[in-house]
Amino acid sequence: MKQRILYQGAEAFIIKEENRIIKKRIKKSYRIPDIDEKLRARRTRSEAKIIEKLQEKINVPKILKVDEKNKEIFMQYIEGKKLSEFLDKLEDKNKIMEQVGEEASKLHDSGIIHGDLTTSNMILHQEKVYIIDFGLSFHSSRIEDKAVDLHLLRQALEAKHFLHWKNLFNSFLKGYKSRDREKILKQLKKVEARGRYKG
Repeated sequence: MKQRILYQGAEAFIIKEENRIIKKRIKKSYRIPDIDEKLRARRTRSEAKIIEKLQEKINVPKILKVDEKNKEIFMQYIEGKKLSEFLDKLEDKNKIMEQVGEEASKLHDSGIIHGDLTTSNMILHQEKVYIIDFGLSFHSSRIEDKAVDLHLLRQALEAKHFLHWKNLFNSFLKGYKSRDREKILKQLKKVEARGRYKG
């Protein structure tokens, strides 16, 4: 089968093979081989379980197969536009970000933190936003962790979509209806304040 590398990050290759994606975790030569094997297997297993848990709740790629031995996750390929590249050009950009807010609130209410919630990890397919790349995701119900997720998104919007970022983030917040919304937004202000003091 014909394979094409779509992306090579620090942690994994993203390979397209027909209508599926293979995420293959990369060996790290600086780690003790036995530790590296266990770590990559654990992260592969953890990421696949998180996506499987979310499949019934939000728009994510479907898991097709997990190969722990080769540290590979086989997933459905989502044909669409990467939001980081197209969001600014879309007429309904604010409506799209409201949908992102709805998806993020379901994600957080499921006890999952994305860890890299940026428009680079979102795909627009048939008017639906799909969230991808759960490599840094983890289980947590902490208000602080949810607030940090939102802070990362806000920073990403400011950097990548600087002409519209305020409207985009406000639209996101309009859709973000987590059951802990008020506590999370209160904590977000504290997280942002810490960031300003560090600067």
